[in-house]
Amino acid sequence: MNFCSNCGSPVESKIPTGDHLPRFVCTGCHMVHYKNPLLVLGCVPEWQGKILLCRRAIEPRRGFWTVPAGFMENGETMQQAAARECYEEAMATVEVGTLLAVVNVTRANQVHVMFRAKMLEPKFAPGPESLEVALYDEADVPWSELAFASGEYALRQYFADRSACREEHYFHELTIRAHREVAG
Repeated sequence: MNFCSNCGSPVESKIPTGDHLPRFVCTGCHMVHYKNPLLVLGCVPEWQGKILLCRRAIEPRRGFWTVPAGFMENGETMQQAAARECYEEAMATVEVGTLLAVVNVTRANQVHVMFRAKMLEPKFAPGPESLEVALYDEADVPWSELAFASGEYALRQYFADRSACREEHYFHELTIRAHREVAG
């Protein structure tokens, strides 16, 4: 960051009074600009025992499969963001259910939050960010072609819970820096 979004003056990196980390501080109006982790919201949509996956049409990881997910927008709840992302990427309308997984992707400054979801009808199609979308039985999930480790983690927890007839929520931290960690 070079300039203040409030007044346009240059910013400098320094530790503001009462803080303990360097922040961008405006040299004119003294506004503190925080850079905090981004929230990525998504869901594992199910229709009659099958899971909806999207093949990415955009980078990162173009051509790989993922659960519908993306960056949360201002003014929406986490559940609304998960449902919106599912509609944008797969043209599927879902009822967002319980929390499934929170995955800290600290090296990418992201937190991925995944929910369980039920498709309201078997209608889906590729959105602008997807090359194709498809329903998969657990045995047919293209595990080696999944785009992100957080999505794989959520899917594995989802299937484990489903086979055990439970709905737990999970917290995980991705510790290995890899191109699969960063969503978009």
